Amino acid sequence: MTAQPAARLPHSAAASVRLPRAGTTVVVLLAVAASLAPGLLPRGPVLQGLFTGALAALVLLPLAATRPVTRRIGWLPRSRQSTRVLALLAAAAGVGPILLAADHWQDGIRQAMGLPVTGPAHWLTVTAVAATTFVALRATGLGVARVARHLGPLGSASALAVSAVTIQLFVGPMVWDQFTRSYGAANSVVDLSLPRPASATLSGASESRVSWESLGTQGRRFVSDGDTAVRTYVGLESAPDVDERAALAVAELSRAGGFDRSAVVVAVPTGSGWIDANAASGFEERFAGDVAIVGMQYSVAPSWVTFLFDRSAADTSARALFHAVATHIGTLPAGDRPDLYVYGQSLGAVGGNAVFDGSADDAVFDGSADDAVSDGRDVNELVCGALWAGPPAGSVRTPDATVLANSSDPVVHWSPQLLWRAPDLTGTRTDAPRPSWIPGISFLQTSLDLATALSVPAGHGHRYGSDQGTELPVCADTNPAAAPGGAEVQAGNPIGPRAASNAAPTR
Repeated sequence: MTAQPAARLPHSAAASVRLPRAGTTVVVLLAVAASLAPGLLPRGPVLQGLFTGALAALVLLPLAATRPVTRRIGWLPRSRQSTRVLALLAAAAGVGPILLAADHWQDGIRQAMGLPVTGPAHWLTVTAVAATTFVALRATGLGVARVARHLGPLGSASALAVSAVTIQLFVGPMVWDQFTRSYGAANSVVDLSLPRPASATLSGASESRVSWESLGTQGRRFVSDGDTAVRTYVGLESAPDVDERAALAVAELSRAGGFDRSAVVVAVPTGSGWIDANAASGFEERFAGDVAIVGMQYSVAPSWVTFLFDRSAADTSARALFHAVATHIGTLPAGDRPDLYVYGQSLGAVGGNAVFDGSADDAVFDGSADDAVSDGRDVNELVCGALWAGPPAGSVRTPDATVLANSSDPVVHWSPQLLWRAPDLTGTRTDAPRPSWIPGISFLQTSLDLATALSVPAGHGHRYGSDQGTELPVCADTNPAAAPGGAEVQAGNPIGPRAASNAAPTR
């Protein structure tokens, strides 16, 4: 009687080892391959491991959700133990070539950007983080599934509905309020290492109409880096609303002597109020210091937060500032009017583009300021040119503006259409190897690259250099000696962004 259980022990022990189904193994392997597919930017081992582990766990959700139905109708027969073992062995063999291909691609990108290549420690870390992430998420998913089975279909649906309403009505507003408070507090902190400007040509100086404290974190950094150019800035706390801030910006620009310079650049900041120091240096180089740069803050949050929760803020602020500056220039004597430019990077490019919405192309970029406004024409005719750096995909008018776009910039690539359509990279500057577009997978890879778009050297990713300033177009009435590189400009040939983009490739 005691011999029968003993005889079944080997069989029971073997049956207790539950290997994953062959289909599950194949799906997880495909997810790992997709997570390691070529991306735009170098990727750290921890981020890559988190992405690989999370994607491998998430692809099991649809399998788990559909398994009861497919099994009931006979579409999913149980795979034999031997089949499962073979699937695991094949997957283990397939991981090697996948890792080698990923290593080759990562090293190619890193070399193009002047960064150190990966090594064995990199991929060991990726493997460890991916495995930990997968196990943790898988365990969480199994726990949720058990709770759902306990509640039943009706209970699960009710719990899901209550959770959705709670997030919409309470959690979402609370998170946004917390974001606003934290970013607002950071914006108000005065960095004691930044010297208060002593020059009257900079906002925040003792003669300024704008207090040093009200400039905000990014505004103080912008004016502190000033050299020969006039740099004026109005922060969110400098005036109570957008129209008053625009009026203050014009008054401050006039006080600092900005309208006496040969050119005025309306610089639309990013979401946090940041104006790229590389762009400002480029403007000073482009105009040999004879330039005024004016900016106006519209948010304290990063661009992605502002884009999601306060999308119209950039447009409204850019329009108000531009029209206030352009209107003032229009009141000046014809021979004393500076050339007017508009510049924006990232969300700032979206806001700057809104300045010209609804205006006729040929009227907006006329290239000559001397005759505009005084005879009642649109103030947009004062614009000499516009330059957008790293604009989000499909967000700006490219025919009439100089566009700088790195081919490795995920902001330039990313849009929902990337799921099913290759990005339009016309006019981008090839700064690193370009991955082939793969439906669905390229969307995932580009979405992840957004997280590290600024963690690369200037000239790559979402970082741009001083060419943001030096690539500004030349007005028809500009002194040829002032053109970049001393290039001649024939009188009577308007050179706005349209002409500039035809004369040389946009980047």
